[in-house]
Amino acid sequence: MLKNYLKIAWRNLIKDKTNTSLNIIGLSVAFAVAILLGMAALYQLSFDNFHENGASIYKIVRTQQTPKGPEAGTVQPAPLTPSLRAEVPGVKRITRYLQDGTLAFYNDKEVDMDVVWVDNDFFSMFSFPISNGNENEPLNDLSAVVLTKKAANRLFGSTDVIGKTVNLLVNGVEKPFTVSAITEDIVPQSSLDFEIAARFESHRDYFKNKEEWDSQYHDVYVELEDGVTASGFENSSKSFIDLHYKESIERLRRDGASSDSNGRFIDLRLVPMTDVHFTSLKSGFIEISRSMPYLILGVAFLILFIACVNYINMSIAKSAKRLKEIGMRKTLGAQKSQLFFQFWSESLFVFLVSIGIGILLTLVLMNDFKTLFNTHISAEMLLRPMVIFGLLGMVLIISMLVGGYPALLMSRLGTIQSLKGKLEATGDNKVRDVLMVFQFGIAILLIIGTLVLWGQIEYMRNKDLGYDKEQVVSFPLNGKRNSNDVVELLRDELRGNPDIISVSGADNNLGLGKDGSRSHSKIGFEYKGRAVTTNFLVVDHEYIKTLGLQLVEGRDFESAADSLGVVINEAMAKELGEEDPLTAQLEIEDGLYYPVLGVIKDYNFNDLDRDIEPITFYMSREWGLTYAYAKVAPKHMADSFEALERTWKKLEPNAEFLGSFLDENVDRTFKREKTTAKMISSGSIIAIILSCMGLFAMSMLIVSQRTKEIGIRKVVGASVTSITYILTKDFLKLVFFAFLIASPIAWYIMQKWLQNYAYRIDLSIWFFVSAGAIAIVIALLTIGTRTIKAARANPVKSLRTE
Repeated sequence: MLKNYLKIAWRNLIKDKTNTSLNIIGLSVAFAVAILLGMAALYQLSFDNFHENGASIYKIVRTQQTPKGPEAGTVQPAPLTPSLRAEVPGVKRITRYLQDGTLAFYNDKEVDMDVVWVDNDFFSMFSFPISNGNENEPLNDLSAVVLTKKAANRLFGSTDVIGKTVNLLVNGVEKPFTVSAITEDIVPQSSLDFEIAARFESHRDYFKNKEEWDSQYHDVYVELEDGVTASGFENSSKSFIDLHYKESIERLRRDGASSDSNGRFIDLRLVPMTDVHFTSLKSGFIEISRSMPYLILGVAFLILFIACVNYINMSIAKSAKRLKEIGMRKTLGAQKSQLFFQFWSESLFVFLVSIGIGILLTLVLMNDFKTLFNTHISAEMLLRPMVIFGLLGMVLIISMLVGGYPALLMSRLGTIQSLKGKLEATGDNKVRDVLMVFQFGIAILLIIGTLVLWGQIEYMRNKDLGYDKEQVVSFPLNGKRNSNDVVELLRDELRGNPDIISVSGADNNLGLGKDGSRSHSKIGFEYKGRAVTTNFLVVDHEYIKTLGLQLVEGRDFESAADSLGVVINEAMAKELGEEDPLTAQLEIEDGLYYPVLGVIKDYNFNDLDRDIEPITFYMSREWGLTYAYAKVAPKHMADSFEALERTWKKLEPNAEFLGSFLDENVDRTFKREKTTAKMISSGSIIAIILSCMGLFAMSMLIVSQRTKEIGIRKVVGASVTSITYILTKDFLKLVFFAFLIASPIAWYIMQKWLQNYAYRIDLSIWFFVSAGAIAIVIALLTIGTRTIKAARANPVKSLRTE
């Protein structure tokens, strides 16, 4: 019996090559896209899931109530970790974590590497497998370091390097370390990334901050004892906080901060390790959101849904040609169940072929997909037995649901109705219309999302940030020379080049450079009996000039001799509350007061999802610089860039030049938004194409049902235009209803998304009008050819069909 079903199914599918091809193409593309998007989403959701002790590992976040509202941060003071271990019950293991960049030296080789400064418990807590060396306590010695395989090969050319000495640049001095172990390379799904791991106590800032509770500059991860919950630990730490942060709490009360609902001013909160990648603190609260991977899964589902709706409608359209076959089978004694399985076997065959082609398309397109969407999926994910069985199970379920509906519809037709060869309009048409409305509604929703996303990206890309981003190049000072000295040398070397306007430096980059490193420094100090917090930037005396920042009061730094003064922005001037901010004296260091030399106009030194905050510029050779800035003339910009690279190579021959213009840096900061926009754009294009295939199927069905009506209208004198209008208006009604449903949903979603940005576009009505117009035009183009062909047909032939 099964063999007979399959044989007849094959014959029917081959006989109607057009419909079969459209079904297989649509479903294959939908399966391929859904698989790729699903893999990308699962990759995102798998972040930090590989740690064996992950269920009991947490990242510590400090929350506090300030006069301006709640704040939350992950950076902690150096004495917090040993004090928590000694004073709060439930700590099994704990480690500080400070990510940094440093130069590593071996013989004549000099390599810039990512280093993390951690405690001895680090490799016992986290699952970074040791492939060679000390597996139990690789960082037991203060002079020990652990390298990844990739780092060992870069530095030594081999992984057989246990016991060898590598020098790291610590506070401007080469310090020897011994390689104690080699780990496997860090997997892409890790929030913790490094090339070298060294003891936290060996970091340059450790000894001066060892007992300083006000100096916060590193993260802390804790592993709890079995049976200890996160909430239990948080409650246990309250007395600890009250003891060690007593002065901070008193200052918050004095300055007018309001306690939280539990009467607390400062607390320690724990974020599960598996949630760290999805955590945001910018609102002052711990917000954990997996919206991105779920959005990707949602797009995958919607595209698959559209393809399935297409299949249902095309199957119903095709059934009009098989009514007499159904009637003959029923006349000869075929039961409903036999007819159902006959038609369902055709659907199953189509779905199996489609999933096979879809998997092949996935493998073919995977590399391009990874590049376009910046993901690290691999074919190994697809070839896992669980995934293969999952895909087969999905095909069976979808084919039963999607293929089952038209099969059930056709098997329920009456014998006489079937033999007449007439498929009457019934309530099933309403189901078909509802499905089409949802199908086109999804496409319109994705089009609106695409337009809004790209609109916001273009707004951020073109916004005036308050500094010259088109003509300024930044690059990390990753050489071995003193950073202040190398900026002076750059300035001297380039002074005779007319295309280099000025050179300066700072201890932070604007945007995201090629090195991928970002950091922000904040300090707090007492000012006239209240606590003041400001972003803190160490700069060279030509920084303001180089960046083209606008001075609104006072003066700029004139030379290195101005190191006892500061320059602030308008937000900081407002924070100080002085009528004349130039009269302010800031106690940045204990007992040392720095006069405000000038005030600059506010500029966007943070990402555009944040408001402009107070910032203070300060000059100090002791703190050092980490990035150089060079302003170039608008002409010969490529030549100027090459001149910078040549000069850098001359001064630091072993250090890589990682220069980029600031507009490129800014562009990198919304890489996530661009990836999302690309994904939604691709989804909307595929959704429109699949929806058009569904419209084409509907036009086939409607025309086949109204053939006699068309013939009669032609006989009584109806024009091609009027017949085309009659046939088209029903389709356009469906598109219009889809637009009415999709628009408010899209408005709500995009309005909430835009609230994430302090600087954002207005949600104009033209986004919605444009999406509706695009949908209508594409629908007209899709159904126009079919309906015009039907309207132009010979009425004699039309009447004979009935």
